[in-house]
Amino acid sequence: MHLTRGDKQKAVLVVGGTGFIGSAALRALTDDGPPPTGAVKALVRRIPDASDALHGVEYVTGDLTDPASLHGVCDKVGTVLHCASYIGADEERNRSVNVDGTRALLAEAERAGVRRTVLVSTTAVYGAGPHHDLTENERVPQPTSPTSRTRLQAEEAVLAAGGTVLRPPLVYGAGDVWVVPSLAELLRRVKALPEDGRARLSLVAVDDLARLLATLARTPDLLPPGTTHHAAHPYAPSLREFVSLLGETLGLPVPTEGLALDDYLARLRETPGKVSAHQAGLLAEDRWYRSTLWSRIDCSPGPGHHTRLSEAAPWYRKLLTPQ
Repeated sequence: MHLTRGDKQKAVLVVGGTGFIGSAALRALTDDGPPPTGAVKALVRRIPDASDALHGVEYVTGDLTDPASLHGVCDKVGTVLHCASYIGADEERNRSVNVDGTRALLAEAERAGVRRTVLVSTTAVYGAGPHHDLTENERVPQPTSPTSRTRLQAEEAVLAAGGTVLRPPLVYGAGDVWVVPSLAELLRRVKALPEDGRARLSLVAVDDLARLLATLARTPDLLPPGTTHHAAHPYAPSLREFVSLLGETLGLPVPTEGLALDDYLARLRETPGKVSAHQAGLLAEDRWYRSTLWSRIDCSPGPGHHTRLSEAAPWYRKLLTPQ
């Protein structure tokens, strides 16, 4: 890992280092080989097994819901990449992790003299759509779920502390247990696409998001403090385009039929599953976010969705194959 001169002797701390995005960020930070001792740290609730730990990463334990456990984790840290969050319906858990936990982390970062905190949030904070080529300052967020409400509050705390907020959209790749698996379930339950799959959806591959995070960690002055940025791949395919890519790379069925949303949801309810009608309905309207961050910091957005899905195909095939 290459640090700027001003960050010599300062580490990068990845919070949530064993999670989907956090573990990818650690891989990106160590892609040039094992970093110098103490240069890359990961805050985790449990130390991973030796077979899962990345060589050269210093794993430290702590819990965002226990402020005392965070004392010292930011010592000698220059940049914090905050990739941890709770996603679920539990109101109290959302608040304790996403809001109170973020504030506790920021307090520890301030005590230790951390230079910059980067929070991984979500475009879900915008709430109801459609969102058509939306820019960061075009619409006031109106979150509708406990998770998105508390993640917006986490954003506000980070911005007030002079940190940087990234809002990725749907994130896919090896480790994804929601985006592609949910689409696979919907394709099994209804052999049609809502509104003929016309809605454009912003997505980002986890490896590309991780490179973006690593770039910001290595050169923290690339962005002004207290700013929010979309972290989506610049090209937002239609739902039909993306499902076609899933057909090419994973062999998933590609429906030729399209249904009006009400008819689609009625058919969906005939076959119960994990994905709710509300969640499925989000795919029928644009969720498209303009992202100029890549060019602003000279970080490539990657080879595109087809290549990234092909790379993640072994993971998805294993996950989706009935045991």
